[in-house]
Amino acid sequence: MGIKVLKSGLHSTIQDIGRIGLQALGVGVSGAMDVYAMRMANILVGNNEKEAVMEITWIGPVLEFEQDGVISLFGAEMSPTINRETIQMGCPILVRKGDVLRLGVSKKGCRCYLAIRGGFDVSSVFGSKSTYSLGEFGGFKGRALQEGDTIYWNEVSLMKNLSSNWRLSPKLNHYQNNNVIRFVAGKQYSWFTENSQNVFASQLYTVTLDSNRTGYRLCGEQSLKVENDKELLTEGTVFGTIQIPQNGQPIVLMADRQPTGGYPKIGEVITVDLRVLAQKKPKDMIYFQPVSLKEAHQQLILLEKEIKLVKKIVNQKLEVES
Repeated sequence: MGIKVLKSGLHSTIQDIGRIGLQALGVGVSGAMDVYAMRMANILVGNNEKEAVMEITWIGPVLEFEQDGVISLFGAEMSPTINRETIQMGCPILVRKGDVLRLGVSKKGCRCYLAIRGGFDVSSVFGSKSTYSLGEFGGFKGRALQEGDTIYWNEVSLMKNLSSNWRLSPKLNHYQNNNVIRFVAGKQYSWFTENSQNVFASQLYTVTLDSNRTGYRLCGEQSLKVENDKELLTEGTVFGTIQIPQNGQPIVLMADRQPTGGYPKIGEVITVDLRVLAQKKPKDMIYFQPVSLKEAHQQLILLEKEIKLVKKIVNQKLEVES
């Protein structure tokens, strides 16, 4: 008994915080694209923040619950309904055996996260439940969910006294409307011509159709160039590394990136804005804005304080309703 996939949607996978510490062995990190939304969804049902969730991309699935449970949805707005009746996002929801959850096409953002109280019951591979589709391991059979799949979860108390008179403020999703992506200078920033540095931090970029969980390919009016055609030996990469290949158009490495890369790095997206980028769809437009490493750290501290406060308030409500 679990969740039966009646329709798969575009691309739904099981993701958690990722496989940390194995890149040196050639194992990618994977994990949720929007870690903030993943954490919030888990907090809403009383899970550990790093617990595995269902990451739903752009076009949502249709899911039938084969037993009672408590779920939450956070992230992209996908007009969710249960048994054809609209439900709220940003709050815990009691679902009953036979209930059918439908998520539509995203109206705002790109990725929505479904958490279930107790967490999904899938095997851990290299210390993570995250799906790595390219390697065909982790998550549910190493792939995106398909029609006919049944996904199980770990049963815990249901919090049967759940009220429906509260939800997290929609303002916590405000970052999805932001088009500014802040970055710190990359290791090879000085390799680029002064004009290219200025262009990178001023021109508008479009997320291309050839963008996915591995990397976002961007297109700008002017190409970027390095001084004296310098070449780079392969180096380690991180989520948010901005590489510039020979065509001069940026590639931002995302959750399923390769462990190493050989293109010069003009910048690194700051941690706080990875969630912003993760919610962009093809044809969305962004700007890059340089910031200092100190400011990047300060923004992360503020975000963590916000999450800690939200968690405290939600836990108080869940204690009353459990």
